[in-house]
Amino acid sequence: MAAREIITEYIDRQDAIYRRIALDIHAKPEVSNYEFFACERLSNQLKDEGFSVRVGVAGHRTGFSAVYKGKKPGPVLVFLAEYDALAGLGHGCGHNLFGATSSLAAAALKQVLDEEGGEVRVYGTPGEEGGENGSAKGSFVREGFLKDVDAALCVHPGDKHVASGPSLACAPVDIEFWGKPAHAAGAPEKGINALDALILTFNGINALRQHVTPDVRIHGIITHGGDAPNIVPAYAAAKFYFRAATAPGLENVYQRIVKIVEGAAAMTGAKGRLQPYQNRVENMVPTPSFDAVYGKELALLGHSLQSPDVKSGVGSSDVGNISQVVPTIQPSICITDGPTPWHTVEAREAARSEKGLASISLGAKALALTALDLIQDAALLARIQKEHGEKVREQAQ
Repeated sequence: MAAREIITEYIDRQDAIYRRIALDIHAKPEVSNYEFFACERLSNQLKDEGFSVRVGVAGHRTGFSAVYKGKKPGPVLVFLAEYDALAGLGHGCGHNLFGATSSLAAAALKQVLDEEGGEVRVYGTPGEEGGENGSAKGSFVREGFLKDVDAALCVHPGDKHVASGPSLACAPVDIEFWGKPAHAAGAPEKGINALDALILTFNGINALRQHVTPDVRIHGIITHGGDAPNIVPAYAAAKFYFRAATAPGLENVYQRIVKIVEGAAAMTGAKGRLQPYQNRVENMVPTPSFDAVYGKELALLGHSLQSPDVKSGVGSSDVGNISQVVPTIQPSICITDGPTPWHTVEAREAARSEKGLASISLGAKALALTALDLIQDAALLARIQKEHGEKVREQAQ
């Protein structure tokens, strides 16, 4: 039997198992650094599939690495798995499907690897949505998990089949000020108002908005503004996201806001601090020739891949961190019957619908067959890697 048939028939046989996994994870949503059930469910299944599995990797207690090395040399290909949920909403981004799809794709590719050659891995990467110890893909890059990898693959649930598109680099930060408490009526002159410093920071950032490029997004919330109206606030805090289309652009914005915080501290006498509270998220570097291979395989499965609509606005994903160092695809796979906003109840329900569950098999086939193309055609992989290198250099300028 040809390798393509082995892969597709294996996915058909295993489909029910991975649907069950996706539904189980959907029913027990877990946020960043607490995805214990999802991590265990996926990593145990990959153990059963014959992978060598390590849990608690790259500094993330709910991260995992699953590896299978074929009997012949060949490229190292990684399927990225996400499985975190949104706080208060659950799987409104469909990551219950994401992790199941990548794991099934890897398990299917493993069936032909001894004959075809190469190595397949699944990296379970917690906290894509951010939060405590979030955006784990940055840790996987920093800790060297990508240093010998030739390409990375995954698909993200969406309302259309769309090729990988750009995303914004993002720096999640805490901004804090420490002042001095005093009676707000009886002795205000003895106090140093930390909230005033924080409000000045907000106003400074709002003034900055006139002087940034159109790709820049800055948004934040006050998480602590004082304890009582009659006490001068001794502590005030906010959380912010700074975003930009490229890493150099983001760093420029970051340093300008550092100066705003320093200025607010100087004006009020408060002590100020700006620091990251999780990994910085890098912008996505698409490699169109890589997506073209996925698009070809998706077409053979009866579906067409659309080009990304870069005018509709983009968010951020730590898949960008992976794309900075190896060729990476993250196309969208349709799980709805029409346009659906993400991070909503509607998206959450789609992630356990029949169409959502059917996307596991479709996505796994398209991903595994794309990976097979790279294994069987060394020249194709080399062209993709060359294009990727050129794109990385272009966006760094």
